[in-house]
Amino acid sequence: MNYIDKSFLALTYELENLQEEEILKRIKGCYQQQSKELKKSLEDYFEKYPYWGSLNTEKKDYNHFELIASSLKKHLQDYIFLYDTLKDYKSKQTLFAILNNYYKFDFNTLDKVIDKCYPHYFDLDLIKVDKEEVLVDLGAYTGDTIYDYLYTFGLNSYKKIYAYEITPQIFAYLKSNLENYHNIILKNCAVLEKEQEVSILENMESISANRVGDGENKIKAVSLDDDINEKITLLKMDIEGSEQQAILGAKRHIKEDHPTLFISVYHNLEDLWKIPRMINDITDGYQFYLRYYGGNIYPTEVVLIAIYKEQTNLI
Repeated sequence: MNYIDKSFLALTYELENLQEEEILKRIKGCYQQQSKELKKSLEDYFEKYPYWGSLNTEKKDYNHFELIASSLKKHLQDYIFLYDTLKDYKSKQTLFAILNNYYKFDFNTLDKVIDKCYPHYFDLDLIKVDKEEVLVDLGAYTGDTIYDYLYTFGLNSYKKIYAYEITPQIFAYLKSNLENYHNIILKNCAVLEKEQEVSILENMESISANRVGDGENKIKAVSLDDDINEKITLLKMDIEGSEQQAILGAKRHIKEDHPTLFISVYHNLEDLWKIPRMINDITDGYQFYLRYYGGNIYPTEVVLIAIYKEQTNLI
């Protein structure tokens, strides 16, 4: 047993033998040991990006810690299942770093798993492509992921690209940025489980964090199974918490096409363990990896890479 297995086993054993109230107490205790500057930074961040609950020590608001304690206790077996399912050492180390940060505010372990080698999503140790790829980018923003794809794999590395973006202002930049590239289809709509009209909830801090929710601006939503008829080979999702719905709307593609999946699993406290189970429920045969592209304070930019077993050279 290597040291990361031992570390993960020790952490899960400790959590398994504590009540949720004691886990919460220990999280609060670790937080109180942090500097005033760091605590203010975190509390401001959670206010601006309310994905993980609220936190305000002056108001004695510990909702974020309560959600973390609940997740660590009630879904401990789900985290253990995920750890056992992950296919490489780097993925297991990443999961341990995330949970250890949740529980102990361990910044050093999180810092060690930040991927500084490859562009976001495209780990060349895992991913190989050819000129027949059909890439679907959900949450295309200004085209940054598509640029990374072309930089990583070259201009002749795809057959077609579909790019979806919900925010009209950003969609205009996306269109301008990609107008000189061939066979890129741009769609100003949301992607969910089924076709419907939805609202855009605007984030006042960053337009990149706009998401489907209660807002004034309406937009059409589609499902990938209805919107794309051809075979998909690569599917990326970073859609601010709507990933589960998008997966449900892409069941046929996942089951029949077995695309390589790049899914952001950090916009709430359940995607990390739930989305791999959802994929397994749709079809057998996917192998799972975790990669981390965020900072060392709090785990954001966590990506689940799911590769159908016939498409990987790894044992």
